[in-house]
Amino acid sequence: MKTGLFFGSFNPIHTGHLIIANYMAEFTGLKEVWLVVSPHNPLKDKAGLTNMYDRLEMAKIATENAANLKVSDIEFGLPQPSYTIDTLAFLKERYPEKSFALIMGADNLASLKKWKNYEVLLRDYEIYVYPRPGVDLSEWEANPAIVITDTPQMEISSSFIRKAIKAGKNIQYLVTDEVQSFIESKNMYR
Repeated sequence: MKTGLFFGSFNPIHTGHLIIANYMAEFTGLKEVWLVVSPHNPLKDKAGLTNMYDRLEMAKIATENAANLKVSDIEFGLPQPSYTIDTLAFLKERYPEKSFALIMGADNLASLKKWKNYEVLLRDYEIYVYPRPGVDLSEWEANPAIVITDTPQMEISSSFIRKAIKAGKNIQYLVTDEVQSFIESKNMYR
């Protein structure tokens, strides 16, 4: 049984992330899912990122009652920006008894060839892919490393939630009640 690694900024973590993670843990060949909070994704602008410890805390709050979901801060101690291949090498060394797979959206898979050592990722790891509206996966369907799942699709994004908060909108049901309380208590994204 494999541990699925769901990397993300989780800025903030939302119900879409949780539905994807839970689906992967319950309806695929994965035993559990680790949500790996990335301090800085090299393909994203760091300027818009909230403090990594606040993002980690929100992920922990959101998953505290989920037996098969764990939150990892493994990238906090690694050089930044975080490259997936380097994190995987570190995890393999630290947890030799575990077998890891990647979880990513179809939109990320479409840009995989821009990733550092993407050929090694495809050679050494399975990649569980959740669909995204308008992303064609036909190029990848025959690749033995790619597992295309039937994960429910949602049009929820962290950037939408941040804009909604800034505009004073109610974000109930987009994030858990506990995450919403945390965001409000810290006056985040205003």
